[in-house]
Amino acid sequence: MSNTIIKTDFNFPSQTSVYKGKVRDVYTLKDNKLIIVATDRLSAFDVVMPKGIPYKGQILNQIATKMMEATSDLVPNWLEATPDPNVAAGQACEPFKVEMVIRGYLAGHAAREYKGGKRMLCGVEMPNGLNENDKFPEPIITPATKAEQGDHDEDISKAEILKQGIVSKEDYEVLEKYTWDLFQRGSEIAAKRGLILVDTKYEFGKTADGKIVLIDEIHTPDSSRYFYADGYQERQDNGESQKQLSKEFVRQWLIENDFQGKEGQILPEMSDDYINSVSERYIELYEKITGEAFVKSDINNIQQRIEENVLDYLK
Repeated sequence: MSNTIIKTDFNFPSQTSVYKGKVRDVYTLKDNKLIIVATDRLSAFDVVMPKGIPYKGQILNQIATKMMEATSDLVPNWLEATPDPNVAAGQACEPFKVEMVIRGYLAGHAAREYKGGKRMLCGVEMPNGLNENDKFPEPIITPATKAEQGDHDEDISKAEILKQGIVSKEDYEVLEKYTWDLFQRGSEIAAKRGLILVDTKYEFGKTADGKIVLIDEIHTPDSSRYFYADGYQERQDNGESQKQLSKEFVRQWLIENDFQGKEGQILPEMSDDYINSVSERYIELYEKITGEAFVKSDINNIQQRIEENVLDYLK
């Protein structure tokens, strides 16, 4: 597993700052330019796993790039170039402090809340009588915001966002419209590939001239959940688990091994075989969602490759 990139320490020309996220490292340059490196880090329950997943960064970066290109007619985005398989470059924005989560089905976090007896999620009512992975009558937007302490996402309602002034009413209406439009397009793309886009999240920012744009990644296995459409209803009718392509299978593996990121819990050991199986699942999703064969980039020296490609781009 040595041929993965789990940390970076670049010093690009005209670099002004670096921010290390859970998965991406963001390098800010002068003139409001960003270089974002998608690493092979894997996070679940807001905890970064100690080992990287081969090709994960490349997969996330390339899916996000393709999806931004496929939605740019609906929503403007920050992306300008992809100088390396693991790198995206574009304009710096002031991010909104909310993530726009949209759910078409009762799955993941929503299902866990529902199972616990809750029928209200982020100020939105969930109907009674649903089984896990059932389709909602209409998709619901359930925003999340970062906690003041730590890096955990917290559920929040639209009313509370507006009350606290986290986002203005005018801007929030734009975020809502963009979220609906992106989810509709993402669902259409998924359907063409025999997949169901179950739920996803979008992040937005404002450019220096006040334009709201899509940032971060979209429709990747880290930000989205997909089911296979074939056999979906049969599995629901039989009370079976859905066949899915998302990071949820990692969360389920961690839950089975008594880990949900809570205090005092010990992170289970990920064997090389398990890590390779995760990599294969990510490649499978790439090929399913894009309809293209995944081409593995040269990973003999990822750091050097990235640095050379970015320097060439900046020239």
